[in-house]
Order: sequence, then structure tokens, then C-alpha cells
Amino acid sequence: MNWKKLGKIFDPAGYRLPNECKAFSQAPQALVFDDLIRIYFSTRQADQNGAYLSHVAYVDFDRNLTTILGISTKTVLPLGGLGCFDEHGIFPLSVKRFGDRICGYTTGLNRKESVGIDSAIGYVESDDGGKTFHRTGPGPIMATALHEPFLVADAFVSLFDDCYHMWYIHGIKWTRSEADAPPDRVYQIAHATSDDGFSWHREGRKIIATVLGGDECQAMPTVAFYGGKYHMFFCYRSSSDFRKNKARGYRLGYAYSTDLVSWTRDDSSSGIDVSEADWDSDMMCYPNLFVCEGKLYLLYNGNEFGRHGFGAAVLEGIE
Repeated sequence: MNWKKLGKIFDPAGYRLPNECKAFSQAPQALVFDDLIRIYFSTRQADQNGAYLSHVAYVDFDRNLTTILGISTKTVLPLGGLGCFDEHGIFPLSVKRFGDRICGYTTGLNRKESVGIDSAIGYVESDDGGKTFHRTGPGPIMATALHEPFLVADAFVSLFDDCYHMWYIHGIKWTRSEADAPPDRVYQIAHATSDDGFSWHREGRKIIATVLGGDECQAMPTVAFYGGKYHMFFCYRSSSDFRKNKARGYRLGYAYSTDLVSWTRDDSSSGIDVSEADWDSDMMCYPNLFVCEGKLYLLYNGNEFGRHGFGAAVLEGIE
């Protein structure tokens, strides 16, 4: 694949974001309209204890991703209530249009005592063209289960041949790099199908090979059909020492499939990597694929997990 980087296209600095959020525009997710591209992202608010709460916001671009047309000025989706699965944040919100319906799949975050966080997947709908969303119920549509006991998250849903497909991640374990270190989570990509987009059948198998061994973390899968095959981008990293060690931080992984069942991982063919300098030189993470006017685009975050914005690339060709 041959990608042309368009650079960093959005930086939250200088914008007044809803919910008193400061910095961060993580996990950009595109929804294409007739006259614009709306990109949803997660940003952060500090609570009274100094801990972060993740909120959803969006920015509107023209259909060439060159001009910002506007930014959300009010709450897109409020956090869940006391004790709910999304009480402490929503990260990310993956928005889809199915016919006349605009809906979203959320990752709700809630803090725990022995480990840092837990998560589950929720479902929301919009009645105003994607400006705000509301829950159809206070609970998740997919959460931990008998063989997926930790951290169900990062749902990406698409409709292929009248079947809903969800790629998501689930935690396989919590581990410590040292005896007195905080626990680190390990998670990998899984797949589920549905007839209606609500009730899901989990395959219960590992679908993407690892390249870093059993402690490789895989996150944020995104899938598009283009050029006669299915393409998946995701991000991956080591489970520990990844925040400041560039060699162990997030990179973009790539896999392809012809049948949505068997996936061949081939990171060397992704056609994109960190830059030699600048905002995406240490890390690339949280990708999102989408098609607009016949072109395949890739959104992603760079250094510091998206603290200073997100960028884009456009596919120029496939060898």
C-alpha cells in the first residue's frame, strides 16, 4: 500500500471543547455526509481528584480534509450514571450510518480498585444528524464473559452482505512487569457477528497473529473493503514500558482478508510508519479507515496518545 500523509489536520489547542476538556483528541472516527466529514474523538476533563474523564467531541471538515468547518459546542454524549459501565469515560465512539439510522458503538470506562480500569461496549443513537447521541439503555450490549473476562472494548462495526460484523478487543490478562509495578493489561483483537447489530455471536478465537509474543497488546481495529479485499489496520505495542520508551510504544499493524474469516498479518505491506521527526515520530495509534469519493483515508493519532491532535493519510495505490 502506498499512503500519502496529509500531516496533522487537527490540534485541540486553541479550541474551546465541551465539558471543560483540555487537550487530547484521541481515536478519531469519521462519518461522511454529503457536504462534510465529521470526525468524532475522545478528549479529557480532569475531575475534582485530578483523574481524567473521557468525553466525546467532534470536528467537521470539508470533504477534502483541508478546511475545518466547525466543532461541537455542547455535550455529544453524557457520561453514564453512578456505578454504570461508562461512568468514567467514553473512549472511543465509533459512529455508523445504517440506512436512515445514525448509531454509535461506545467503549465505556469505569475505574476499579485492584487494576486501573474496566470497559464494556455500549450502543447509542442520534436523532439530530449525529450532533448528539442518547442511550437506548444504561447497560452495555457486550461486556466481559466466561472466556473474555477483562476489558471488552474498541468496537468497529460494518455491514457486509447483510451481516453485521464487529471487530473488537478483549483483555486476556493483567500482568506486572515487576513485583511492585502497577498492573498492565494485555488485550487482542476478536470478531463477532450479528443479524441486527444488537445481539452478538462471539467467535471466541484469536484472529490476528502477534509479532511481539504473548504480551503484545492489539487495539482499535478498523476494516474497509477496497481494491477487491478487506483491509484491517490496528495499533499494537508491548504491554509494559510503552509510555516513554519509543521502541515499545504503539505502531500501526496491518492485515488483509478475502473472506472476513482468515486474516494474514503483513505489517511490512502497510505502507505507512512513524515519521523521522515531528508529531508522529514516536508513535502511531488509534487508526480509522473510511472511504470518501472513492478514496480510502486513514485517520490516526501520533505522539503521546493523541494529546496534541490527529492526522490523516490518503491511499495513492496498492501494489
